[in-house]
This record gives sequence, C-alpha cells and structure tokens, in this order.
Amino acid sequence: MLLDEVPQDEDSAHAGHKKLMYAVDSKGQYIPTGSAGWEAETFATRLAVSELEKQAEAAKLEWQQGLVSPLKYLMYQHRLDLASLAQASGLWKWRIKRHFTPKIFAQLSPKVLEQYAEVFGIDVQELTQLQKLP
Repeated sequence: MLLDEVPQDEDSAHAGHKKLMYAVDSKGQYIPTGSAGWEAETFATRLAVSELEKQAEAAKLEWQQGLVSPLKYLMYQHRLDLASLAQASGLWKWRIKRHFTPKIFAQLSPKVLEQYAEVFGIDVQELTQLQKLP
C-alpha cells in the first residue's frame, strides 16, 4: 500500500487513536505511518464484538442457571475465546473446558484460580465469590 493510500476513515473502532501500519513511500521503502482505520475493518471489529457480547449473555444465562461455572461468562465478558484464554492463562484448552463445569470449578486449586484471576484482573476471592452467586 502506498503512503497516500493508507485508510483514514473517521468512523473507526480505534476511538480516535491511530493504528501503526507500514506503507511504501515515494522512494519505494516501507515506512511506519498511522491509520485512523477503515470502514471494512470497523465493520469486522464491531461484528466480532457483537458476537462476543451475545456469547457473554448466553454464558451469563447458563451460569445463572447453574449449568456452567462463572469462568465461561468471564471469558466472553473479557472478549476472549477459548484459545486466547488458554494462551493468557497458560492452561490447555481441554482443561479450561473442564473448568466450565461448576462442580470441577469449585474444586480448583488456589494456583489455577490465581492464573484465571490474573487474566481477568481480579483477585482470587472475587473469582471464588462468583461461583456462589447464581
């Protein structure tokens, strides 16, 4: 992409911030430049956020009904999916899926709870209190 072709659509998901991109200048060299975003990117971002919000609402309902642990709800609420939660927590995806079961979540070690709490930016006590809410 040429430097003068870098998208600068104002209606962007960047909330007034610029995103770093690389473009080709008049000498044919790649240089860093800022982009306010572009319409297609904004549409895709909003679509993804909307989907995560729907998943969070569904997980919240399941949690309130006692069908899943609060972990599944927190994952979507923090705009994560299973793969990104696994990467952030250092746990295998199959283990996290098991932790979605309320009975298994209630038996997690303090070390594992600490890993999740750190990812969500809360303390372990707050995380364990969520198990008791529904």
